[in-house]
Amino acid sequence: MGSRRCRWWGGCKPTATMVAVVVVFAVMNTLTKMAFNEGMHTAVLMSLRQLTATLFLAPIAFFRERKTRPKLTAEILVYLFFSAMLGASLTQWLFFVGLQYTTATFACAFINMTPLFTFLVALPYGLEKVDLKKAAGVAKVGGTAVGFTGAMVLALYQGPSLTSSEHQLPSSSSSPPMATRHAHTQRWAIGSVALLAGSACWSLWFILQSRIATKYPALYSGTALMFLLSFFQVAAVGLAIDKIGFFSLWVLTSKLQIITVLFVGIMGSGLGFLAMSWCVEQRGPVFTTAFTPLIQIIAAAISVIVLHEQLHVGTVVGSALVVTGLYFVLWGKSKEASSSSSSSSSSSPPLPAAKEQYREHEPVQGQTV
Repeated sequence: MGSRRCRWWGGCKPTATMVAVVVVFAVMNTLTKMAFNEGMHTAVLMSLRQLTATLFLAPIAFFRERKTRPKLTAEILVYLFFSAMLGASLTQWLFFVGLQYTTATFACAFINMTPLFTFLVALPYGLEKVDLKKAAGVAKVGGTAVGFTGAMVLALYQGPSLTSSEHQLPSSSSSPPMATRHAHTQRWAIGSVALLAGSACWSLWFILQSRIATKYPALYSGTALMFLLSFFQVAAVGLAIDKIGFFSLWVLTSKLQIITVLFVGIMGSGLGFLAMSWCVEQRGPVFTTAFTPLIQIIAAAISVIVLHEQLHVGTVVGSALVVTGLYFVLWGKSKEASSSSSSSSSSSPPLPAAKEQYREHEPVQGQTV
């Protein structure tokens, strides 16, 4: 009885771990939105997050990979610099800009676009192939089209609100002036463009990572170095933008700001990354990526209840289309992986090599945002 229970829990541990991870990311996005509403500087939050993640991961990387870590050459350092710029600095900066200008629910919807962008970016590099004569190829192309349709709905249409808030203006002033509506629309458009650009940067980062994994196969050390380089990049940009008052902004003035920095640095970038890496090893990247839409659902619930944000028809319809497209793409990739593994087993090549090649080209979402 005990052994059966252990086997059952062993099979459920990856699922439970990923549910915990998506809860962490949903809470992280909500805390970040609250810190921004309180006036926290974007560059300060990002710099402290990257520094916290570096300090958390560095000891783990040192002891875990001290015997297997390859030599850090100038070429590898250049790769890691651009990896930090794309995956940690630009992606997070654009995501945080979108988060400031829109809502946590809306911003989380664009996270689901990353696998679709990655699929399109990977095509010219030969990392992805499409065979429209097979159901898997049709699913990937159709899912990408549906997902981008959902993104357009998210960006261009809000529609009426589905939630009521005690913080709404009285009915006599429920119609804001034209200038206010124009400013809101302009901020929403800027946020949408920033979120789309962030998803595109993250997709390019996945392609770059497939190259880095072969040149510097030290997962924890490479990630710690990436966060450290991103810390210097973001701090330099923040100092260039605000030369006079930037350093004074580093003094955290409230409990919310302290909790946000520690939570996003340790739980989001540190433990969240380690947990997802473990799930990829246990069940593969498709399983791990499939949990991403839960972040949006949990973030929407928290945002409506805690932040009293409005949930609009356009957000729900667009999100549903994006998630539907995502699962079509994931189903197509899973179908291709299962068919290639079955054909590989029939021709009897070494299974670990085939598995490693599949993992190298398959993106895992949610690692740095």
